Amino acid sequence: MFFFRILALAFSTVVAASPSPSSLVLHEHRARAPPGFTSKGQVSDGHMLTLRFGLASNDIAGLQDRLLSISTPGSQEFRQWLSQDEVKTFMAPSADTINTFNSFASANGLEPSIISPYGDWLSVSLPASKANKLFGATYTNFTHADLPAPITRTLSISLPAELAGHVEVIHPSTAFDAPIARRAPPISRSAPRHKREALFPTHKRDATAPADCDTSDPKNSITPACLQSLYNIPTTPATQRDNTLLVTGYVDEWVEVDDFQAFLAQFRPDLPSNETFVTTLLDGGSNPQGPDIAGVEASLDVQYAAGIASGVPLQFLSVGGNNSDFPTSVLDTTTFLASEAQLPTVVTTSYGLDEEFWGASLATKVCDAFAAISARGVSFLFSSGDGGVSGNHDDGVNCALFVAVFPASCPWVTTVGSTIGFNPEVAVNFTGGGFSSFFPTPAYQTSAISNFLKTIPPSFPGNGKFNATNRAYPDLSLQGMNFNINFRGKIGQVLGTSASTPSIAGMVALINDRLIAQGKPVLGFLNPFLYANEGAFNDVVSGHNSGLVCPASSVAFDAVPGWDPLSGLGTPNFPDLLAAALA
Repeated sequence: MFFFRILALAFSTVVAASPSPSSLVLHEHRARAPPGFTSKGQVSDGHMLTLRFGLASNDIAGLQDRLLSISTPGSQEFRQWLSQDEVKTFMAPSADTINTFNSFASANGLEPSIISPYGDWLSVSLPASKANKLFGATYTNFTHADLPAPITRTLSISLPAELAGHVEVIHPSTAFDAPIARRAPPISRSAPRHKREALFPTHKRDATAPADCDTSDPKNSITPACLQSLYNIPTTPATQRDNTLLVTGYVDEWVEVDDFQAFLAQFRPDLPSNETFVTTLLDGGSNPQGPDIAGVEASLDVQYAAGIASGVPLQFLSVGGNNSDFPTSVLDTTTFLASEAQLPTVVTTSYGLDEEFWGASLATKVCDAFAAISARGVSFLFSSGDGGVSGNHDDGVNCALFVAVFPASCPWVTTVGSTIGFNPEVAVNFTGGGFSSFFPTPAYQTSAISNFLKTIPPSFPGNGKFNATNRAYPDLSLQGMNFNINFRGKIGQVLGTSASTPSIAGMVALINDRLIAQGKPVLGFLNPFLYANEGAFNDVVSGHNSGLVCPASSVAFDAVPGWDPLSGLGTPNFPDLLAAALA
């Protein structure tokens, strides 16, 4: 990975014998590979593996407490975002952890390199036979019909006893990728099934939109002008050049500059005709130009980020590397951002995998990385997924599974769902939402979840399928149906929470522009601020997230007054959010 500054560890001269199997402590295990994967047998002894070791940070709980404090309105240190060095005091491993790992590495002839600015991620290359012996593993090749190449994983991984408590993650090990992570948002053909009737009074909206923006009629479509009208988003260009909005791109999703500029020429003609974006490449990423190259997802994300964030500097991060390892791509993104001296103020991502593919240890370590970067004043926005309550299993067969998606389920990011129509807005059936299996309820969400749970009757068929004491998502929502984009020279329509998310990101970037202009800190980690300003949202009280493919009769969550795991707090009203931010 070319972007890391490789540093040599100062190895201890202590020599110890290689651990025997009896000294191993089981670290992570899965009974079988996820559905669709087929074992092709153990890899050869000489097959070289590159393993990443996530070392325990010395005070992750302290970082989380500090982040909650500086992001909560009313705190004496509200929005006093931390420096890179201040974050490092929490994230760096302790001297004991470093010395313990160094001793183990030296004793076993390993030569690790530090691949993170905090020293909490190390990379080691070693033969599979050695990895299997040291970590009680059986590294195996697995194939999947929808993946471009085999992946090497083990169903079980252990730690030498002396490393227990010091090493939190070994990757790759038990975390799998899945083809759904790279699925582009579907081209919309007709409006999804949903309940049109409002079951309760809705929050009074003081903005309207033209009738042809109402996508409950499949003939209609969403444009930047629709969103501006519906949510009172200004068209006034941004003025602050040190306020960057970053759009992530994975799995060979690229942006065609001609498409981008044609989109703005048609839908934002008030912006300069030469408006563009800066491309940053990571892990051998690229952004080739030419006919039939652009990706639907990348085109959607960049066009609507720019279409809403009038004049905000835009960056497209193209992450290359192994397209069969989305978790590694996300990990590398966090390490890259953590290494940057000057960070974007907003990062928007429209990709994710079910938590079951990540596993608890890797998801937790990556989530901690989001917290560390958020503490420096960055707003992370993730789409909640397009499979309804079943995560990425919305196939018409595996319905009502109540599966959470990560990184959407991380409590240190802001997760976005989708709505359709207006008068009233309805939570669309495909919007991902639910409760994490990994992360406990964060303090900012305790009251909202408690109020929602009171609306669920004891007879609800989904009871027992989700952990009501854990983090729930989404946090807010926006229109997500029939978005017009320019794709390979033509106008087409797409749907998904990946349409809602970059649009929200554009709104956040515009608020940051106003804050910076007044000499105020940027929004940074959003969630405590959002939950403290529920009145800035249009409450969405109708909808059922059974999925786009699964039938409407499938068990799922229903929207209710207040926060719910379909629409979150509702859809934002820009002037109200701006006023709260400037207060």
